[in-house]
Amino acid sequence: MKLQGALYPWRFRIVLALLALMVGAIAWRIVDLQVLDQEFLKGQGDARSVRHIPIPAHRGLITDRHGEPLAVSTPVTTLWGNPRELQAARARWPELAEALGQDSATLTKRLQEQAEREFIYLVRGLTPQQGQRVLDLKIPGVYEQEEFRRFYPAGEVAAHVVGFTDIDDRGREGMELAYEEWLAGVPGKRQVLKDRRGRLIKDVQVVKNAKAGKALALSIDLRLQYLAHSELRDVVQQYGAKSASLVMVDVETGEVLAMANQPTYNPNNRRNLQPAAMRNRALIDVFEPGSTVKPFSIAAALGTGKYHPESVINTLPGWMRIGRYTIRDVSRGGQLNLTEILMKSSNVGISKIALDIGAEPVYAAMQQAGFGQSTGLGFPGERVGNLPNHRKWRDAETASLAYGYGLSVTAVQLAHAYSVLGNEGRNVPLSLLRLDQRPEGVQIIDKDISATVLQMLRAVVEEDGGGGSRARVPGYHVGGKSGTAKKVSGTGGYTKDAYRSFFAGVAPLSNPRIAVVVVVDEPSEGGYYGGLVAAPVFGKVTARALRLLNVAPDNLPPPAPLQTAEAATGKGGRI
Repeated sequence: MKLQGALYPWRFRIVLALLALMVGAIAWRIVDLQVLDQEFLKGQGDARSVRHIPIPAHRGLITDRHGEPLAVSTPVTTLWGNPRELQAARARWPELAEALGQDSATLTKRLQEQAEREFIYLVRGLTPQQGQRVLDLKIPGVYEQEEFRRFYPAGEVAAHVVGFTDIDDRGREGMELAYEEWLAGVPGKRQVLKDRRGRLIKDVQVVKNAKAGKALALSIDLRLQYLAHSELRDVVQQYGAKSASLVMVDVETGEVLAMANQPTYNPNNRRNLQPAAMRNRALIDVFEPGSTVKPFSIAAALGTGKYHPESVINTLPGWMRIGRYTIRDVSRGGQLNLTEILMKSSNVGISKIALDIGAEPVYAAMQQAGFGQSTGLGFPGERVGNLPNHRKWRDAETASLAYGYGLSVTAVQLAHAYSVLGNEGRNVPLSLLRLDQRPEGVQIIDKDISATVLQMLRAVVEEDGGGGSRARVPGYHVGGKSGTAKKVSGTGGYTKDAYRSFFAGVAPLSNPRIAVVVVVDEPSEGGYYGGLVAAPVFGKVTARALRLLNVAPDNLPPPAPLQTAEAATGKGGRI
């Protein structure tokens, strides 16, 4: 039996011919699209391209130790334009400039100069409402982009510690820079379809969710920071000073509770920012600390066993010569014990002690207290100062080290050193972050010696004849030491009429809680001595700080005895 197809061979041939024609047509179209007419596929690709656009992630919140916000991220709208598209809407450029709050001529010139580009920023950092008002104009070539902007609720009060971010939300100063990796979020990714002009056709899916930055809790107490800021501003105005700094440290934990500087700046508005105002002088500026280091020279002398608090030094006639150098006291001096040497701030007395015990014990005491050493805070631009260590100490170098010349420190280092005295001679590392556990300390000064030095410092403040009487705090026993140092000139010597005024102290002495250092640079009106300029700032800030910290008073007068009715009116009398 024959096959049906064999009866009609022409049908089979027709099917083969049709199939051949279809294959030929497809092949021709492929050649046409790939070789002859490439613009079609290129246009289709441009019209429907799959792209990935970033999903912005906001930075982590920065707070003070009690959770008060110091830096927050808020969503903002950035408007960008496609100059090529905007060329077709020239008539609406004045309308766009008015909506953006820009000069029409300036915007016109900018769009003309960049006519061949497909992307320019029109304005950044608008509120969502402001951005939407511009988009509602429906001007071709104007598009939006979501971003985040940093806002600093404390403004200039905490500016030097917190720092700020740039327009791209990257840390540029302070803790924003130091903890950039911790604070910065991880942007997400969204898959979309866009045409060749960047217009969104379809939002396909979220490929990767944005991850917000981690929060950062600082050791700063914003209440104490406001106190320091206010008092420094007043002292700079009152004495015509160039600048001022204050550092407050928790003596038990090493946490920095306040760090303020003048002049300062507003991180929310940096249009007229002066570079000098950005300096965190408490960590960056180094200086010779003057008489504020004398307690550590005394501690070194007590540690040798050759001296005790009642040891007497003859400081007459109030000056002494070492080679070609003359060391002078403000007062004529006399027979002074170690406490009186601190009270009178005798350079002669402390020099004689240092020359007797040698430079090595004094150097060791200052080194262990943190002078010339990194604080470990990791703050950008922090300086370590200089504590010289000579192979062979000359007498002039030994004497000058003992009364605070020939070395350089920062205000933070000085506050750290005084916190050692307040912490029974234990050294704990400093921290700008809030700590949940008290760190282990290292005993660097004998506990009894530390207590003895604190009582000497109490006499400096509370007894008549001490140089720190203006640092007294009603209701509390405090101890501290003032200092005044000439500034180094550009030629390597000392200036004649430019000084730094200091006061460093600990409070309250019955159970020390805080160490405070005040530095006032170049007071020019009304005096320049540390006991006159810096000591009152210490007293005011410490008085209010102890109350805010709920520290019980330890220097209240005894209560008056109650009088009976008979004692008040006489025996048998009537009230």
